[in-house]
Amino acid sequence: MGVFKNIFYKFKSFLNRESISLQDENILDFLGITSRNKRTISETTYFTCLRLLSETMGKMPLKYYQTTGNGKIRADPDHTTYTLTVRPNNFMTPTTFWSTVEANRQHYGNAYVWIRRAIFRENYGGEYGVDSIWVLPSNHVHVVMDNKGIFADAGKLYYEYVDKYSGQSYVFPQEDVMHFKTSSTFDGIMGKPVKEILKDTIDGAKAGEDFIKNINENGMTSATTLQYSEDLDSHRIEKLRTKYNYYLKTARKNNGVIPLPPGLKLVPVNMKLTDAQFYELQKYSALQIAAAFGIKPNQLNNYEKSSYANSETQQLAFLVETMAYHLKAYEEEINYKGLSWQQLQDGYWYRFNEKAILRTDAKTQSEILCNYVQNGIYKPNEARDLLQLEFAEGGDQLIVNGNFIPLIDVGKQYGVGGEET
Repeated sequence: MGVFKNIFYKFKSFLNRESISLQDENILDFLGITSRNKRTISETTYFTCLRLLSETMGKMPLKYYQTTGNGKIRADPDHTTYTLTVRPNNFMTPTTFWSTVEANRQHYGNAYVWIRRAIFRENYGGEYGVDSIWVLPSNHVHVVMDNKGIFADAGKLYYEYVDKYSGQSYVFPQEDVMHFKTSSTFDGIMGKPVKEILKDTIDGAKAGEDFIKNINENGMTSATTLQYSEDLDSHRIEKLRTKYNYYLKTARKNNGVIPLPPGLKLVPVNMKLTDAQFYELQKYSALQIAAAFGIKPNQLNNYEKSSYANSETQQLAFLVETMAYHLKAYEEEINYKGLSWQQLQDGYWYRFNEKAILRTDAKTQSEILCNYVQNGIYKPNEARDLLQLEFAEGGDQLIVNGNFIPLIDVGKQYGVGGEET
C-alpha cells in the first residue's frame, strides 16, 4: 500500500502544475531514466572545454563599425546596437547571453537566437529594428525545410520551438532566427556536437571517473572474494553474499571489523592502477576530447611539455586556430540577420573585439601603445582611450618621429637625390 501512496503523491505534485512534459527532469528521475546529456556534461574534461569556450565567447565585447571613404570608424549606436551590446533581453547581460549561446552550440551542435523586432518611436526616428534577442534552448527546437511551399515560400527554413513550460509551439521564419552551428556540419544546415562524434571516448572517460569514485567510496579497496570450504547451493551462496556485503559496507563506513565464522575467509581482489596504465589512458582520453574542441593542453593544466613562452604561444594559437573560425561564423550571422539591407549597403557591421582575451602585462602593453603612437598608427587619445583615461587636448593628431621622411625625399637634406626639378 505504501508503494502506491508514494506513486500517488509523486504524480499529484506533477498534476498540480500547468503543464507536464516528458522532458521534465523530475519525471525522468522518477521513471529511472538517466539523461545521457547530464552524464556527458559531468565528465571533467568535457565540462572544462565547454566552460572555457563559453566563457571565452562571453569575454569578447561586440563592437559596431562603419566603413566609410576615410576607412573604418566606430559607428554611432542605435537601438539594435544597444540590444546586441548592452542588454539583449530583460534577463541577460551580453556576457551571459553569448556564453549561453556558445554552450548550447557546443553541447548540442546548434544554437538558436530568436530576434524580436519592433518599430521604435520618435527617439529612434520611427525605425524598424531589433527590440530584443532570446536564446531558444537547442533541445526544444526543430528545424523544418519548407520544400513544398506549405508556408507560402518554398525552399526556406523554419524553426519550430516548443515551450517546455506551457507546451505551446511557435514557428519562426529563418530571417528571425540566428542559427549558429559547429564546424562539424555535413549539409551546411545542421551542426554535429563533439559529444556525438567522440561518444565512445567521452563515455570511456566518464566510466573511468565513476571507477575511481567507486574505489574511494569503498575505502580505496576493490572487490572482495569470500572463500568457503563447503559445497553450497545457489540459494545459500546468495544469502552469504548479501549478508557479508552488508558487513563490508558497515565496516568501511565505521572503520570496524567483520565477524567471520570458522571456514570462511575474505580475500580482497587487488588491482593496481599502475598495472592497468589507468592514469596514462585517462590522460590520453582527456587530450583527445580537448583536441576535438580545439583546446590546448596547457588550458587543461597540462604543463608537462610547456614553458612560459610556449604557453603564451599556445594562447595565441587558441585564438587563431579555434576562436577565429567561431568569431567569423558569429559575425556573419549577426551582420546578415541583425542589420537591415540599407545598413549593410551603408557599410555598417559588427565585430567581436578579440583583443579582450589578449590583454598583456602593464609593461608589454606600454611598449605596444608607445610604438603605435610614435609611428603614427594610433592617435594619443586613441591610446588613452584603450587605457580608460580622459582625452587630452591636442591628442587627436597623429605624431611621428621628425627624423622620418618619405623614401622619395631621401638625400634632399644634403642637397642631392629626391625628385628632379
